[in-house]
Amino acid sequence: MSEERIPISKEGYEKLKGQYDRMTNEDMPRIAEAIALARAEGDLSENAEYDAQREAQGMLQARINELQDKLARAFIVDRSTLPTDRVVFGSKVRVLDLGFNEEEDFVLVGPGDEDYDQNKILTTSPIGQALVGKKINDEVVVPIPKGTLKLRILGITFD
Repeated sequence: MSEERIPISKEGYEKLKGQYDRMTNEDMPRIAEAIALARAEGDLSENAEYDAQREAQGMLQARINELQDKLARAFIVDRSTLPTDRVVFGSKVRVLDLGFNEEEDFVLVGPGDEDYDQNKILTTSPIGQALVGKKINDEVVVPIPKGTLKLRILGITFD
């Protein structure tokens, strides 16, 4: 896993920590119990329930490991210490899509706070990475699967 630090809000950290705690303290024991019940039914070579529970356990463990990694690399950002003249974690950025001549807002967030329906995007996303550090009137080019996205920064605010 990557060693790169992950900026995150206190709220985002608490949300991820809550998911981690629920998975380790509730979901994993429930799956372990289901595996034990399936194992008690006899021949494991033809026990579909046992196989399904083992697979669910593996998938849950992978998600737990991912959350554990994010929490270990997270650092809580104090937004009051960030510059206000450039795009940083927590910025609300109004951009002009130069290809479609349409304006759109993005809020740059950390893990746990992303909500793509509300245009809350990760700072580590391609658009987030392209915007971070830029100032008003800067233009960025973002590679996307169908070519490139060209954006001009119109405004930077903090909510």
